[in-house]
Amino acid sequence: MPLIRYIEHDGTEHEQEVALGTSLMEGASRNGIPGILGDCGGSCACGTCHIYVDESWVDRLAPMDEGQEMMLEYAVDRRPTSRLACQITVTADMDGFVARTPVRQHTE
Repeated sequence: MPLIRYIEHDGTEHEQEVALGTSLMEGASRNGIPGILGDCGGSCACGTCHIYVDESWVDRLAPMDEGQEMMLEYAVDRRPTSRLACQITVTADMDGFVARTPVRQHTE
């Protein structure tokens, strides 16, 4: 299983092995990682799993689909590296992947 690094807005790091084929949101939720809420359960309908993908990983991901792009239009503090964790499926080549969480999701 790939080791994923989830980094909170304050720099607190959580390293977690996440099963292949699951989403980054599911991996965070199942392991109690704060800041990735996933209120809609991963259906790309709420934006509460908004993350910032580390710049070294952005070009390795598939392009966003229209649904994710539309949901991120409403994200607070959107950045060029913003994605929804529910829409990123963990693959074998993602060992060391880095996802950072926005401040807002830690204070809701």
